[in-house]
Amino acid sequence: MSRTSPVPPSSPSSPSSPSCPNSPASPASPSGSSSTCPPARPVPPFPPLRVGRAGGRLRRAVRRRRRVASAGLAVVAAALAVGGTEAQASRGAAPPEVKPAPAAVRMVSAPVRIADAATVRLLRPGDRVDVVAAERTGPPRVVAAGARVAEVPAAEAGVGDGGALVVLSVPRDTARALVGAGAVARLAVTLC
Repeated sequence: MSRTSPVPPSSPSSPSSPSCPNSPASPASPSGSSSTCPPARPVPPFPPLRVGRAGGRLRRAVRRRRRVASAGLAVVAAALAVGGTEAQASRGAAPPEVKPAPAAVRMVSAPVRIADAATVRLLRPGDRVDVVAAERTGPPRVVAAGARVAEVPAAEAGVGDGGALVVLSVPRDTARALVGAGAVARLAVTLC
């Protein structure tokens, strides 16, 4: 019959695994007992870690994949468009009409006096506005739709209730209509 030595109960603060003599948290073991932990070794010197560069590579990879995906979608859309036209032609339908591209519309700068000066102070260059003519005899009508504000000149000194000036970028025909409407009606703007 072999004799076994009693196992001391583990303390609540120490883990149930055998303690290492070189561990700072455990007390040193008696000199005659064996340890299951390897001896302590010094940490060799190593170069510093460079952390910030991987994020840039990841962003570039994502951008490349987006470009590839968008190019692939464009090719699929073109193939579907061509396939749809050929399918219509095979069923005997007339091919779709190809309309010529409209000629480029020449934009001009048109200064317009708006009746309400406070409304003009709300405008900034680049805003889109509808110009409405309020005539005394009939309902209001839209003279220019979606006109781009090119410039808002500084308030004029000495002008009382005469409104305020705004410069709009509109096609030439619309500029003529604005001049005509400004001569017979009060003009107002609404932001688009």
